[in-house]
Parts: sequence; C-alpha cells; structure tokens
Amino acid sequence: MRENVLLIGGGGREHAIARALADSEADLYACAGNKNPGIARIAAGFDTLETTNPKAVVDYAEDVDATIAVIGPEAPLEAGVADELEAAGIYAFGPKEEDARIETDKAFQRRFMAENNIPGCPDFETFDDMEAACDFIDEYDGDLAIKPAGLTGGKGVKVIGDQVTAEEGKEYIRESDYDRIVLEERLIGEEFTVQAFVANGEFRTAPAVQDHKRAYEGDEGPNTGGMGSYSDATDELPFMTESDYEDAVSIIEATVDALDDYRGILYGQFMLTTTGPRVVEFNARFGDPEAMNTLPVLETDFLDVLTAARDDDPLPALSFAEQATVCKYAVPEGYPTDPESGAKVRVDEESAGDALLYYASVEERSSSGNQNSSSSDDVDERDDGIYTTTSRSFALVGVADSIAEAEEIAEDALAVAGEEGLRVRHDIGKADLIQRRIDHMNELRGE
Repeated sequence: MRENVLLIGGGGREHAIARALADSEADLYACAGNKNPGIARIAAGFDTLETTNPKAVVDYAEDVDATIAVIGPEAPLEAGVADELEAAGIYAFGPKEEDARIETDKAFQRRFMAENNIPGCPDFETFDDMEAACDFIDEYDGDLAIKPAGLTGGKGVKVIGDQVTAEEGKEYIRESDYDRIVLEERLIGEEFTVQAFVANGEFRTAPAVQDHKRAYEGDEGPNTGGMGSYSDATDELPFMTESDYEDAVSIIEATVDALDDYRGILYGQFMLTTTGPRVVEFNARFGDPEAMNTLPVLETDFLDVLTAARDDDPLPALSFAEQATVCKYAVPEGYPTDPESGAKVRVDEESAGDALLYYASVEERSSSGNQNSSSSDDVDERDDGIYTTTSRSFALVGVADSIAEAEEIAEDALAVAGEEGLRVRHDIGKADLIQRRIDHMNELRGE
C-alpha cells in the first residue's frame, strides 16, 4: 500500500524530513505558514495555512487522504494538532498536546523529571511571582539559568555568569512579560543532543550532535535558533566517551518509560559535566538544525519507522552511515536582533556541489506566478529567485568520512552562496573549535 504522508511545517528541519521521505513508497504532501521551495518541489501538493489551527490542518489532511502525518515544529504540538488528527482517524507521528508539555512547559518538564526520578535533573525552582524569583537569585549560592516556562524559539534563556550578571538577570525578569519562569542551577560542561524515535513504548536513538546557539564565531553574541551543528562518524562526539553517550541514552530510556504512550521524536539536550550528562531540556520534535545532521545519514527508510509506529509494530532497528556531518546556517544580516530581509539566495541544489541544501525561511519570486511573498513591499520589483526573510535562511550540510572533510564540503558550497546580505558562523566544525571543546572537557575532568 502506498502511503499519503502529510508533513506539517516549512523550515529547514521539515525540508530534511521531506528529503528523507522523497524516495519512499509514499506520496508527500505538506502544509506550513510559509511555502518552502525545497519542500514544494518534492511534495505532490503544498498548502499555505496556519499550522497552529488544528481544523485547518485536519481539513487539508482529509483533502489529500493522508494516512500518516509528521509534525515538524513545536507550535502545532502545543496547539493540539496531533490530538485533532487522531480524532479524525489520521495517525500523527508527534506527541499529543499533554505529552508535548515535556517541551512546551519547562516548569512541567522539571517537575516531571523530579517526580519520576529521571536522572540528570538539575536543581530548580519555578516562579509565577517575578519578585520572588529575583529574591531567589540573591539567596542562591551559585549561578542560575533563567528559563521562561513556555516556548521562546530557543532564544529566551539567560545564564547568569555566562550571558548576564545577576543584576542583569533580575532586570531581564522584571522587564519581561513572562507569566512563569524556571530558575535552575547553571550546568558547566559541553552541550550535545541525542534524538530518539519513539513509539509503542520503544525508542531508537541517533548519533549525538552538537548545536551552536550563539550568533557569532567563538560562541559570542546572543542566542539564536541554532547557527549550525556537527556529528561524527561514531555515535559520540570527539569530546565524549562511549560511556557518556550510553549514559545519555539511559536518561532517554527512563524518560520514555515514564511517559504514557508518547510517540514522535524525543530530543534530549544534555550538558556533559564532570558527573556525566545532565538534562538541559527535552524537546518533543527533531532539532533544527540537528535533523539536518541525523536524517541524511539515516539508512533505514524513515517511512518504515512511521508505518511501524502507526501499526503498533516493533520499531525497526535504525542504521546510520558511519559518516560525519557539518551543518552551517546562512542567516540574514543583523540576525537575530535586527535582521534585514531581501537578499537573494545565490546557491541552489545543483550549484551546492557535494553539499546538501536545505531551505528554511525564504521567499520565492517567479514571474510565472509561482510566488511566495509575505513580508517585502517591493518583492514585485525583484528578479525571479529566492530571497531571505528575517529568520534563518538556508543551511548547507557536508557529509563525509570525517568532520574535517564534511566541514570543507559545507564551506565550498557557502563560497558559491556568497555572503551578500548573509552571515555564517564559519567556525562550526573546524578543528580548532572542536579542540577547544575537547580541551574544555579535559580541563574540567582534571586531565
């Protein structure tokens, strides 16, 4: 039976999911608030709609006779899209609204970990009284991470002792309009991600990935949605041991065991400390950019995972190519604080060479009438092509036998793209930055 798969979301992560399904025995349809040109070229149909409107998503799913839906971003999960799809008889690979709280409500996340004795949980307190939170900062013996309880696109966290002083942290809390925040002990070490495919009480894990949240080279500047990431040809990263990876997987196992009927992706963001992996956060979907590291080396047909999950069959064992990946995002000038839109994207799938190109937030202008325009008043005056918006624009991914070779492939493609109106963290995946990670862990461990 040929499946009709509906992909919900239009970013780089979703382009990677679309690519992973492109050669499967499935007809792919997609819907998103923005028309991603890379997904549109793969999909049999694409509808532009508000993906946090469950009725709109269900209506489109029924229009295309979807047999499976894959939910990419976190916002539709929070809006209960998976619940409404299931009510309509359409299997959704993504957690229901209640289970998605493992990501969408950080206060719930920490209480869930504490109540279920999930390893790796930092010390924390939750607050809906902002002055009480500021008093806690004054009283706490050590530095704290300030986390809004709800979704902030990866940009709301402030870490005292790293990004802000204690006084600046209190000012941030007082000036914010957050209803609830979580204060938790600052974790010192190196961050990494392990993503798990979960269904029917089972899970399968992917190789570890390291994302780079800071906007500028050398890990400077404000947090972003993620400027790029890399993985190695092994499950672990160069600053980790096999045991570190296995300990992270054990935390995921305990979490899956404590969740009731969770299905979809469970993304564990960990800090490797001197006492092992600690949980920075959980997400209820693929990471962006981490999906672009994981899915290109997944040799198992992703559709087989989806159908096994839906049919209540054992999940297939996952096979990943023993190759490294380096992903680098091109973002508009001024991103994330004052981004400038309208730069022309000068690289495409052919000119990217050996690199994989994933579109994220872009607009396509076509004189033939195939136009995706949402933010620029002067778009009609532009030549045909693809243009940046105010969010992350596109990612280029190198896949090779080593991190160094993968990084070179990504850089070669970026040279074709040019940097007019764009900015890139070129240091991601480079040997000196990775060695700093290794040296940092060795120093913390006293080696």
